Amino acid sequence: MLRIALQSKGRLNEESMALLHEAGIKLEWGKRLLLVPAKNFPIEVLFLRDDDIPQTVADGVADIGIVGENEFAEKDKKVNIAKRLGFSKCRLSLAIPKSAEYVDLSWFNGKVIATSYPGILEKYLKENNISADIHVITGSVEIATGIGLADAIFDIVSSGSTLLTNQLKEVEVVMKSEALLIANPNLTEEKTEILNELLFRIQSVQLAEDKKYVLMNIPTENLDKIVQVIPGMRSPTIMPLAKEGWSSLHAVISEKEFWDIIGKLKNLGAEGLLVIPIEKIIL
Repeated sequence: MLRIALQSKGRLNEESMALLHEAGIKLEWGKRLLLVPAKNFPIEVLFLRDDDIPQTVADGVADIGIVGENEFAEKDKKVNIAKRLGFSKCRLSLAIPKSAEYVDLSWFNGKVIATSYPGILEKYLKENNISADIHVITGSVEIATGIGLADAIFDIVSSGSTLLTNQLKEVEVVMKSEALLIANPNLTEEKTEILNELLFRIQSVQLAEDKKYVLMNIPTENLDKIVQVIPGMRSPTIMPLAKEGWSSLHAVISEKEFWDIIGKLKNLGAEGLLVIPIEKIIL
């Protein structure tokens, strides 16, 4: 049995649970349960505060965990990054009052900076030869300047709306963060096999993200030109149609390239395009 530590609530919890669901893992769910076994996979979920997850995995209380890169960097525990998961993206930034004039990092010399991430901030300031006082607080860091507790803050930024609400402006991005799957470095062979199966499932889910499966009828005379337009995973599937001079083409297209590619295909004579969402891709 493999034990995975997840954040007990919040956006990271929701996205982590959605990932496990997409990977086919069914959980015996209960709101007050802290340890939840899966019905159909040798894994159990331990729900914790996000800042407790790196230590829990390092100590072997949990075998693996999903945690924000910001907490991974701050706690600096001896765990391995098994996979970058690509969701819960944010950044850790320095922000100052909107009314303050800012030119460069030297502004922070002699200033007081409030943060919940003193380890990351101290390292960053040292690397840039900045001498500032770090005031450690937990929660509501963004109000520190407004109540006179600090001259600036160092905190998580997603959309930036919280900064605007508190009359702050982001001036330096110190690090970018996303969800990580971390693992204890001393897993048994049995647990490593379960982890590898989980990673395989996660990869299959991630490969399908923002992908569309398209089917279309194409004039065979334009086949070479159309194949050059299609960014297939290897190459598109092409089958002859009963109607002479026409073929059926099947391919996978990413969402961000979709409309541009479809426009080019139509100009090359493609007809009857059918677009199907993809749930999993197995390589």
